[in-house]
Amino acid sequence: MRIRWTYAFVDRPDAAFTAACDFWTAATATRLSEPRGARSEFVTLLPERADACVKAQAVRSGSGGAHLDFCVDDVAEFAESAVRLGASVVEDLGSLVVLRSPGGQLLCAGPWRGQSSRPGVVRGSRLDQVCVDVAPSAYGAEVAFWSGLLDGWHARPGALPEFHVVEPPPGLPVRLLMQRLDEERPASAHLDLACADVAATRAWHEELGAAFVAAFPGWTVMRDPAGGTYCLTTRDPETGRMRG
Repeated sequence: MRIRWTYAFVDRPDAAFTAACDFWTAATATRLSEPRGARSEFVTLLPERADACVKAQAVRSGSGGAHLDFCVDDVAEFAESAVRLGASVVEDLGSLVVLRSPGGQLLCAGPWRGQSSRPGVVRGSRLDQVCVDVAPSAYGAEVAFWSGLLDGWHARPGALPEFHVVEPPPGLPVRLLMQRLDEERPASAHLDLACADVAATRAWHEELGAAFVAAFPGWTVMRDPAGGTYCLTTRDPETGRMRG
């Protein structure tokens, strides 16, 4: 099942949704689409000269997080493949299917509508990765699920033992990283940005209202104005590869 396009979804609570949209449109040099959904809970972040690859959703409960949307030729076939590999169907709307991975991470499948032009780097950074944080007991099954589901993607160990990368073919805008946690809890996800200069991107994001959380070799944890955590990484924003 060929995946034609990918979207990173910014999921944030209703009360903080406007703050989230304000921040992420600034950080990605985009503007908001007209809202969609019964509660106007969905928006797309539209770049000026490319196809969108980031969307946002206001969620009624919980603190939100992130998830991936996959655009495919046959939504039902993709969903059936996911279920065979251990996923469960949360909601089937025909043209859109919401699924839950074996470890508990949400993902969606929808129709491909011809998207092909990847947005460029914005002030030295690019939102290009969704990181799924997985409990130790579920990590092996989660790696097997995503590696089996994403046909044509390249699954490989990450730079550290707790990471596993699933890279898309050239041209697709959002990739997947899995991180093994030190605690047992349901899977969740956050956004990662590849940065030419993490310190410069951090300073810019702090001007936009984000807050520093913690720094590690290779990545810096931040919190956006809506309370959602995300990471600035030292990966090359053009290639997605770690530098140095």
